[in-house]
Amino acid sequence: MEVKTAVTALTALAQESRLRVFRLLVRAGSDGQPAGEIADSLDIPPATLTFHLKELSHAGLIDSTREGRSIRYSIREQGVCELLTYLLQDCCNGQPELCGSKRKK
Repeated sequence: MEVKTAVTALTALAQESRLRVFRLLVRAGSDGQPAGEIADSLDIPPATLTFHLKELSHAGLIDSTREGRSIRYSIREQGVCELLTYLLQDCCNGQPELCGSKRKK
């Protein structure tokens, strides 16, 4: 992943509503959720939600699939994995597997 791509993804997540949408879709898993359910769950007006979903999609963090008259959104696993790998590639002196083993006391 290039720096510019990582910055785009992090910028998309650096907004409260988009971060809430992202976290909701992470919990929804590969099935995702229709836009209407996302709007209802997070109490975000549909027009505003459309803007946020577009930003997350542009950043490579979510995908959309048309289902009749609605659109279902889900996490783009590859994009999320690439971002996390990029962020942690130099973790723990080049041993990112150690990051999860350190617990705060």
